[in-house]
Amino acid sequence: MTTLKKIAAATVLIGAMLGAGEGARAVNTSEAERNRTAVRNGLQAWADGTGSPYELLAPNVRWTITGNSRAAKLYPSKEAFLGEVIRPFNARMKARLVPSVHRLYAEGDTVVAHFDAEGVASDGKPYVNTYAWILRMQNGQIVEAHAFFDAIAFDDLWTRITLE
Repeated sequence: MTTLKKIAAATVLIGAMLGAGEGARAVNTSEAERNRTAVRNGLQAWADGTGSPYELLAPNVRWTITGNSRAAKLYPSKEAFLGEVIRPFNARMKARLVPSVHRLYAEGDTVVAHFDAEGVASDGKPYVNTYAWILRMQNGQIVEAHAFFDAIAFDDLWTRITLE
């Protein structure tokens, strides 16, 4: 076998070996892209006023608000999170919160969303915050979340506007 044929054979062998690795990687990339698309569509529906990313929550999602805000804790289900945080938050708003996405990162089953959101509270004052969500996805649903945001802005709204 000539040197050129040996190089060609080695190249084919290495390509086949690398191709197997790329095939496995393509599956992960495909999963990541599906997850990123689902979250992007949920955030876009929220921005458009036609839906929300919360529609992606699995019934048994574990949503953690990190830090020291008044809402910081682990919510063990979709209903707990929506009932204790989202519905009371929305009840404090005059004009709904609208997100503006900076970046979405995805790898495998995890999507990271970095966005700003603003709206008008029921007392007429603006509410503006920056969020980072780390979302673990499974079968197109969010099964675990860690949310980061400015606790001072959140707590100001939460305590300034009380619900009866």
